[in-house]
Amino acid sequence: MAAKKQGRQSLVFPSAPAITHTFTIVGPMEGKGPLGYRFDTILEDTYYGERTWEKTETKVVRETVQHLLQKANLPPEEVDFILAGDLLDQIVASNFALRELPISFFGLFGACSTMAEALALSAILVEGGFGERAIAVSSSHHNTAERQYRFPTELGTQRSPTAQWTVTGTGAALVCAGGQGPHITGATIGKVIDMGAKDPNDMGSAMAPAAADTIVRHFQDFNRSPDYYDLIVTGDLGKVGLSILHTLLQQQKVDPGPRLSDCGLMIYRPDQDVHAGGSGCGCSAVVFCGHLYKELLEGKNRRLLLVGTGALLSPLTYQQNESIPAIAHAVAIEV
Repeated sequence: MAAKKQGRQSLVFPSAPAITHTFTIVGPMEGKGPLGYRFDTILEDTYYGERTWEKTETKVVRETVQHLLQKANLPPEEVDFILAGDLLDQIVASNFALRELPISFFGLFGACSTMAEALALSAILVEGGFGERAIAVSSSHHNTAERQYRFPTELGTQRSPTAQWTVTGTGAALVCAGGQGPHITGATIGKVIDMGAKDPNDMGSAMAPAAADTIVRHFQDFNRSPDYYDLIVTGDLGKVGLSILHTLLQQQKVDPGPRLSDCGLMIYRPDQDVHAGGSGCGCSAVVFCGHLYKELLEGKNRRLLLVGTGALLSPLTYQQNESIPAIAHAVAIEV
């Protein structure tokens, strides 16, 4: 067992489980962004035929998983586990969506780091021989998240320059013990890091220290330098958080250079008025499953470090003047 532990916080997967298929559904705004051509389905509106945005998110999660199964030509009974999470209270979008599928379910909450957490845990289950196939899925919806964490969307409240735009989208990935596709070769499981940030309209500042801690630990545990990877991508630090991350890494004598990027900066165009960038559980999920995964298949990149970042707050803790803890998980994906 110990042979699969790498350093203090990392895991190595000798059998390298494969990500054989992915599927994405995004909202209309995401479809108009620079990665729109990479997504499988783009919604025409944010309701998608439902009466509430929460029902919409549930529907999108369910359909993303169903389409993934169809793409892989698999009945649900041949999937051993599904690991899913979202931003809503008690992860209700995932719970309600997956009650209709006969698959053993792990509900996860890692905030916006949930997709990376789901991929890492899926690899652990498959590598450990507990199952042949697992699905990792994560979702968010701009209007459900904004209503819960900040202000009712209908109010039209002015947003601060450091605020980010929650992505409407769901990404799902099938992780298998065998098969073709990029392989998950390792993971670094993050620690909760709290530097005292308290502004819920500035998630980047809260999450950047956690991202730096996990990235530095990953390189230490695996005895690697940043140039081992073609691309190092954080989940949703946005402009503010990514700038802070660069500074923190420089202080640790780690220089990723131009290979460091952020899903929240990749998904929207500058003229889409998202302020500091994209965020949400769906952000890294759809950018990875819709764009980065395809770049690996196309040979544009061969080694990717996906670093999911999450702000672990709730509306209640913010109202009680608590600080915002954060987490980051890193998953090494290689062709």
